[in-house]
Amino acid sequence: MIYFDNAATSWPKPPAVLEAMAHFLNETGANPGRAAHRRAIASGRIVYEAREAVATLFNAPDPLRVVFGPNVTEALNLALAGYLRAGDHVITSSMEHNSVMRPLRALEQAGVKLTVVPCSPAGFLDPAGVEAAIRPNTIMVALNHASNVTGSILPVAEVGRICRQRDLLLLVDAAQPGGAYPVDVQADRIDLLAFTGHKALCGPMGTGGLIVGDRVDVARLRPLKRGGTGSNSELEEQPDFLPDMCESGTPNAVGLAGLAAGVQWVLEQGVAAIRAHEVELTRRLIGGLQSIPGVTVYGGLDPERQTATVSFNVAGKAPSEVGLRLDDEYGIMCRVGLHCAPAAHKTIGTFPDGTVRFGLSTFNTLDEVDAAVQAVAKLAQEVN
Repeated sequence: MIYFDNAATSWPKPPAVLEAMAHFLNETGANPGRAAHRRAIASGRIVYEAREAVATLFNAPDPLRVVFGPNVTEALNLALAGYLRAGDHVITSSMEHNSVMRPLRALEQAGVKLTVVPCSPAGFLDPAGVEAAIRPNTIMVALNHASNVTGSILPVAEVGRICRQRDLLLLVDAAQPGGAYPVDVQADRIDLLAFTGHKALCGPMGTGGLIVGDRVDVARLRPLKRGGTGSNSELEEQPDFLPDMCESGTPNAVGLAGLAAGVQWVLEQGVAAIRAHEVELTRRLIGGLQSIPGVTVYGGLDPERQTATVSFNVAGKAPSEVGLRLDDEYGIMCRVGLHCAPAAHKTIGTFPDGTVRFGLSTFNTLDEVDAAVQAVAKLAQEVN
């Protein structure tokens, strides 16, 4: 079996992740922040260690401004729906995932003004296009750091500089690069960073969150839900401080134990080393696919300017057929279709059928890449 669906969910997980989750269930198990007994205290410590690990990885100065939730989608909804108001203007790109586009389209119906800056057919964004779209009522720029379709890396640091000069907030969807590409909220001038645990952070599903920078007006940020937090229990009003104001209800503490272990594993390996290995894999994959007659590879075709996510199509074959046969006949697991990013596929010219997507990770090998290229070549050689 060759697992090439890491852009959706990474697999396998480091053994330490499984061990941390089993240890939590077997040895801790209590609700964090809801009691003063030793197991509840131990559980709370584990959750805080997860905040510290995430803050360290992304160079966020305050772990208490790491707000946990079930996934990056909720984090993006918190940042967008929680902060924007009718009459505000927000800028985004044409390479966004629906986790950004759908909340923005809903907010547009509620009176928020939206500008979608077109990217190149390779999936790249010109920062000048963002700057040109700024209006007097612009509040925020919302961008993914890297496309989940082509892997194309957007110029977050350059846009961050523009946002600081114009006193705008920068919201970044770091679902794809987080853990596999350097992301620094301070150096890149990111005000709101949405992340997910189950991709390159090597944690389990059901973990993610939002890092809230100190330029964000917390009093303006409306929680998506309200309820028990274990703090200020004498009040019937929601706490007004982070992270409690945005973390109502029992958290996924066992998942956060796994997330902490996954992030720690990434830190121990080093993001630079992970990145170097994935660049090598991506270079081999792009070169191999480009050498096959009838195969079209999308994106910038430069492993230094993208993550280890590669989209392609085989002439005369629907992406769904290619994906099914790669699985059934060659044991290669990938993803096909629109990848929840129709805007991105319209940008690169693959809408409505989409593409075949190989999502590589640090656990993949050059031998697996070579085997996959050979499999695609056999499918491409068939006479329809």
